[in-house]
Amino acid sequence: MTFACGPLARIPSVPAIVPASLAADDSNAILARVIAPTVYAQRDETFTLERVVAIVHPTRRIIAYHLLWRDDAYGAWLPFTKATDAEIVWVGYDATNAPTDVWTYWHGTILHTDWTEKGAPAVNVQWGKHGSMPRGTRLEDLPRNKSLRAFHILSVLGSPDLWLGNLSRPGPWCFCHGYARYGEFTRPIALGMRLDAIARTSRPAPTLRAVFGDGYTNKRPWPDDRGMGAVPPR
Repeated sequence: MTFACGPLARIPSVPAIVPASLAADDSNAILARVIAPTVYAQRDETFTLERVVAIVHPTRRIIAYHLLWRDDAYGAWLPFTKATDAEIVWVGYDATNAPTDVWTYWHGTILHTDWTEKGAPAVNVQWGKHGSMPRGTRLEDLPRNKSLRAFHILSVLGSPDLWLGNLSRPGPWCFCHGYARYGEFTRPIALGMRLDAIARTSRPAPTLRAVFGDGYTNKRPWPDDRGMGAVPPR
């Protein structure tokens, strides 16, 4: 039995008609599946990746992959918290459709890595809070006030928050391991096989509301223009 304080996740069924969606055989939809990144979760991750939506920008060579995790490890007991955790990975590509850039959302900071000639895009996903970083990111390059070590310390000192969260929904009671294990990202999830919808639009909110539900976190939809070349007219 749970004694809910915070809101519970209510993720709708994927609708038959999704705003701005593409047919499965559309060239943009095929590209979105081909260059979709693999995300590597930390092996003790509690929450499941519930939905994945690819958004193809209509005038830039960039695709956004919106990830909806079942919940965030922290703050689940707060009355006005979001009951799911939405994160974003962006992949830029060139005229040959080869990946050139990877951007990720890391706790309000957008991280960027030149991905030219690195092969299939790959991303590491932090335990519990699901901050994402391009795979291979040097941990010392993360923002000083948002370092991985700082979040590991939070996972220890923030245990009472986790306990309160379990009054609302099943979740972790602690991160019961050291810092080295906190930085192990060994559970691959191939997003190309998990896309619930693919759409072509510069304004993804209607598509995301349809697939994620009204309560998702509406984060910045696109990064800046680095590496985002204009798509030639069709």
